[in-house]
Amino acid sequence: MTNPYLHKLQPYPFEKLRQLLAGAQPPAELTHIPLSIGEPKHPAPEFALQCLFDNADKYGQYPASKGIAPLRGAIADWLQSRFNLSSLDPETEVLPLQGTREGLFAIAQALIEPAPDTTVVMPNPFYQIYEGAALLAGAEPYFANATPESHYLADYGSVPEDVWQRCQMLYICTPGNPSGAVINAQQIWRLIELADQYDFTIISDECYSEIYLGDALPVSILEVCAQRGRHDYRRCLAFHSLSKRSNLAGLRSGFVAGDAELLEKFGLYRTYHGCALPVPTQLASTLTWADEAHVFANREAYKAKFDAVAPILREVLDVRVPEASFFIWLETPVSDELFCRELFEQQHITVLPGSYLARDTERGNPGTNHVRIALVAELEQCVEAAHRIVKYVRNAPWKTK
Repeated sequence: MTNPYLHKLQPYPFEKLRQLLAGAQPPAELTHIPLSIGEPKHPAPEFALQCLFDNADKYGQYPASKGIAPLRGAIADWLQSRFNLSSLDPETEVLPLQGTREGLFAIAQALIEPAPDTTVVMPNPFYQIYEGAALLAGAEPYFANATPESHYLADYGSVPEDVWQRCQMLYICTPGNPSGAVINAQQIWRLIELADQYDFTIISDECYSEIYLGDALPVSILEVCAQRGRHDYRRCLAFHSLSKRSNLAGLRSGFVAGDAELLEKFGLYRTYHGCALPVPTQLASTLTWADEAHVFANREAYKAKFDAVAPILREVLDVRVPEASFFIWLETPVSDELFCRELFEQQHITVLPGSYLARDTERGNPGTNHVRIALVAELEQCVEAAHRIVKYVRNAPWKTK
C-alpha cells in the first residue's frame, strides 16, 4: 500500500520537457545553451565556501532542528534591515530551513487540518511544490490564473467566496516565478484581510526578492504587516533562501519567519521530519546573510544580461523585462511546445514550455503559448542564445505559412 494521494501528483515540468525533446537531433556544431532550469551559474561568495572548508570537522556533530543562535540572529538582522521591521524575535519568529523548497512543502503537511473540501489557493502558473504539498496534505488546489490582463499577477479577486470559505492556506510568490511580477503592499494587505476574514495562513515565497531589476525593492509580507502595526505577523509566514540571492543552490539553506505560534507548531513537525542544517552550512549561512556586497554584484550581473538580451529578442518578439527574478516570461507566436522543440532542434537551446508550469482551468491554461527563459548562463552565452532565438523565429516554418 502507498499514500493514496500520490497518484494525484503530475510529472514534474522537467520530466515533461525531457519527453518533449526525446529523439530531437540538434545541430552538432552548436554548443548547447540550457536556459530551462533556474539554477544560478554565477560564482558563490568565496567566504562562504571557505567557511564550509574551515569547519569541515563539524560535520560530525548532530545539528539542532532550530538552528544555532548566530544564524537565527543574522537572519533576523537581515530581515529587519532589508524590510524595515521594528522587531523580530530570532528565538521564536525565525526558523532555518533546508532551502525554501523543503519548507514550502513541509509547511502544508504541518499546518493543514485534514477535512472534507479543504482547499489551498495558489497562483497559476506556479512553483510545482505548492500543488504537491497541497495534494499530499489531503487538500485540493485552487488555481488563480496570472495572465497578461492581470499584469501576470494571480487574479485573487476572481476567487469565489465559497473557495475562500474552504481555504486553509494561500501560497503567494512575489516576485513571481515565472513572470517576475511583484505584488505590491496594498495587494498583500488585501490578502491578509482575507486571511483574517476566512481564517487561513498565507505562505509567501519571496526567494527572488533580491534580484530586482529596477529601483523599486520588492516588499515582504512581513514588511506589510509591520507597516500596518501587525507586529505579531499573525497568519503570515515569509520564506527566503540563499539559492538565488547568493548563488548557493546546492547549500540548501533558507528560512521561514513570521507568526511565532505557527512556527512553534512547524518546529515540532520538523523535529520529527529530520531536516536540520549541518553545522558548517549554518556557519556559512550566518556569514552570507550578513553580507550585501556579493548580492549587489549578483544583481548587477543579471541587469547586464537583461540589458543585453532584451533588445536583441525585441527584433522579432515582444519581450517584457520583469520587475524582478532572472526569468523572461515570453509569449510565443505558436504553441509553446512547438516553439521549444523546434528551438532545440534548430538552435540547440533549451527553454521550458509555459504550459508545463501551469494547470488547465475553466478559464484556460495561462501558461499556454508562453515559454520561460532563465538567464542563468554567462553573459556571452545569453547573448549568443538571444541571437540564435532571433534566427530561429525569422526562419521558422510557421513564419512563412
